[in-house]
Amino acid sequence: MNLRELWSRPEIRFLILFLAILGASFTVIALNQINDLFVDPYTALIARVSGAVLRLFGESASVTGCVVSSPRFAVTIYNGCNGLITSLIFVSGVLAFPARWTAKLIGVVGGLIAIQVINLIRIVSLFYIGIFFPNHFDDAHIFIWQSLVIVAGVALWVLWAQYLAIPKKTEA
Repeated sequence: MNLRELWSRPEIRFLILFLAILGASFTVIALNQINDLFVDPYTALIARVSGAVLRLFGESASVTGCVVSSPRFAVTIYNGCNGLITSLIFVSGVLAFPARWTAKLIGVVGGLIAIQVINLIRIVSLFYIGIFFPNHFDDAHIFIWQSLVIVAGVALWVLWAQYLAIPKKTEA
């Protein structure tokens, strides 16, 4: 099979485009300038929003940079905990998929919002796990929530592809 035949297969074309977009986006966010100008301020924003939600729940939470703290517990939101990796995986899948640009735009915007809501729930719940079940914090953080956020991102992509990206067949 030659390259032209390979590229004509939609699943191969999707895989190549997905990996190329994902690799390029991961490379871009790894650049020091992008990290300093975008990733760090974005992570600090996630911390501020998390602190605001915790205050809505009655916590006396304060935020300094990427650290959300109260007299009862403190958590630092690092680069891998800001939802950005899952967002890049999701967006790469949407952009690589053969769909109309309007469907891609809806998918990107809706997916990014959904992933950040899920990540916010993750951060707030981890804060409370740290307060009430500190011995389980690391397991909840590493094994449960990291997996759930990635699975949620993939599930969102599958739902988007199934219901928005693939045109419905009309009966003749």
